[in-house]
Amino acid sequence: MKKRVVFLDRDGTINRDVGYPNSYKLIEIFPYSFEAVRKINEAGLLAVIVTNQSGVGRGLIVEENLKDIHRKLKAAFAKHKAHFDGIYYCPHYLFSSTTEYRKNCSCRKPFPGMALQAATDLNLDIKKSYMVGDKVDDILFGLNINAQPILVLTGFGLESLAKLKERGISPAYIASNLLDAVNWILQKEKQENYSTDKKSS
Repeated sequence: MKKRVVFLDRDGTINRDVGYPNSYKLIEIFPYSFEAVRKINEAGLLAVIVTNQSGVGRGLIVEENLKDIHRKLKAAFAKHKAHFDGIYYCPHYLFSSTTEYRKNCSCRKPFPGMALQAATDLNLDIKKSYMVGDKVDDILFGLNINAQPILVLTGFGLESLAKLKERGISPAYIASNLLDAVNWILQKEKQENYSTDKKSS
């Protein structure tokens, strides 16, 4: 049976956006993020990070250091009894000086590449899933994969909300932060389960 997933942006959603962090020392996790991810886990949904990391292609961070950040991020959440089921990142930058990273890829949000790879790896039903992020590209990514896109007002959220309104794009929900977003998701899940139960009874 395919699994439902909550895709999560990293910078500005789970932790403070400081630009292009090249060390875990620069990662400041929002305190409520631990509870939010734990709630996703306890609800039986998968928690998967999808993050654009063009800093690698720009030469601002070595890919192995990015992997180290993610290892330490997972360890920090494990201490709070929370876990990520996958972390996917796009290291590409079209004008990179390194051939390996210089490409017009399909994995950079808002393109669906990371979600499609995660769906293959983790047996996901992405059309019955959610995307939470603070940037316009996060919302477009959610729409492109037919998931329910949720905008958080942390990070670039307020700026993104104005840009989305200009374009006539409405997220499924506008949340004050990640925990608010997860609480909304869990409420939606309860309603859907209740409707399913009623139909089958």
